[in-house]
Amino acid sequence: MLHRGWLIALALSVSVAVHAQTPPKRFAQPTTIRELIAASTPKDWRPLDPAHTLYMELATGRVIIELSPTFAPHHVANIEKFAHAHWYDGLAIIRLQDNFVAQWGDPLNSKPEIGEKRLPPEFTRSAVGLPFTRLKDVDTYAPQVGFSDGLPAARTGAEGEAWPVHCYGALGVGRDSDPSTAIGTELYVVIGHSPRQLDRNIAVVGHVVMGMEHLSGLPRGNGELGFYEQPEQREPIQAIRLATDIPAAERKNYDVLRTDTATFERLIELRRNRRDDWYKTPAGRIDVCNVPLPIREHVEHTEKSISRAPR
Repeated sequence: MLHRGWLIALALSVSVAVHAQTPPKRFAQPTTIRELIAASTPKDWRPLDPAHTLYMELATGRVIIELSPTFAPHHVANIEKFAHAHWYDGLAIIRLQDNFVAQWGDPLNSKPEIGEKRLPPEFTRSAVGLPFTRLKDVDTYAPQVGFSDGLPAARTGAEGEAWPVHCYGALGVGRDSDPSTAIGTELYVVIGHSPRQLDRNIAVVGHVVMGMEHLSGLPRGNGELGFYEQPEQREPIQAIRLATDIPAAERKNYDVLRTDTATFERLIELRRNRRDDWYKTPAGRIDVCNVPLPIREHVEHTEKSISRAPR
């Protein structure tokens, strides 16, 4: 699945913290993401659902992944079965292709006894009834782009098909030429420039919300397509768990800015036309993969806001 003979197939993330010790200043007309977050209300945010959140434990730290049953219910269910059964524990990151993907799976290509052995592709789904915050900007790969279910997405129209797109941090399911071979035993995360040519060719099942540095910062593979040629080069996976299978005291509670709010639409406009002092010429347009998805961490009765966004 994504073997050496089969070639599958933006933005740098930084953290901006609003410290809890200082009450956030309120802005009537925010001009930056930081100001917008400070002016947001609780209704602008949604909590990560622990039933659809994965914690990937590496030697360097934790990667938190939000799954999307809205777009890929069969794949998500299979992945959650594997995680609940600890099938991913002890596997490894086997491929790190520069400016492309970090991919993990079983180097021995073993098959799990649990879960489904073949799945429908789930490359797209019906757009009918699907909430969609549409960008007015022209896109190279799709008639319409925007956000749905917290993911960068595209669609042919409100009555057509919709699909999540391959932006930085997207989680996809590796497969062979036969689409039904994608069952979740091999997964990858986009670590480079958005490979949108993969859209509608692979099931995108979620995205990394925290911990991208633990994947994108790994050594690049020196073999074909970025595969590690020596076993000792692979990065071991200590565990991949559903958040619901982890004691509450060991979890991190995060909120994600909702993508179906006026606040998020304001965020898009702030990124489309930058008005802070550093920018001298606003772009006047934006790519769907260059819109940040802010994350807010709750620690007891305080809040720390983190904006995963390019400068």
